Amino acid sequence: MADKSTSVARGQEAEAAGQEFLVFALGEEEYGIDILKVQEIRGYDTVTRIANAPDFVKGVINLRGIIVPIVDMRIKFNLGRVDYDHHTVVIILNVAGRVVGMVVDGVSDVLTLTTDQIKPAPEFGSTLNTEFLTGLGTVEGRMLILMDIERLMTSEEMALMEQMAA
Repeated sequence: MADKSTSVARGQEAEAAGQEFLVFALGEEEYGIDILKVQEIRGYDTVTRIANAPDFVKGVINLRGIIVPIVDMRIKFNLGRVDYDHHTVVIILNVAGRVVGMVVDGVSDVLTLTTDQIKPAPEFGSTLNTEFLTGLGTVEGRMLILMDIERLMTSEEMALMEQMAA
C-alpha cells in the first residue's frame, strides 16, 4: 500500500513542479511550446524551395539525412514584414512521429509553469482561431501564449507537411 501512496505523491509533486516550455518570439509576442516536442534549435540557414508550396512553407532542409519541411510561423500568422537576421532561428520539432522545423524571431529561455500560472485561452468568437492555443501563461510579469504545437503541425491546413515529407 505504501508504494501506491508514494507514486500518487510523486505524481502530485510533478504536477506542482509544473511543465517546461520553450519560449520564443514572433513579432512583439512571446509564445511557449512544450519543451518535450523540441529536438534542437538551429540558426536559420538557406532552404531548398518547393514548387507550388504555400508562402509559409519556406522549403526543406537535409538534417543528417532526414528531409525536414521548414515553416515560417511569422508568415503563417500574418505578422507583417519578415526579416532574417542573426536572431532568427529554426526550432526543430518532433511531432506525431515527424520532424518539422519552424522559423521564429528568436528563442529566449525555458520556463517552468505550474498549473496555477496557466489560464485557459479566451474565446474570441469567430474572429480568431484559438484551437491551437492551450492557454496563457503568466510568470514574472510576462504573458506567454501557450501553443499546442502538435495540434497545429498536424492540422488539416498543415497536411501538406505530410505530403512534402513523404
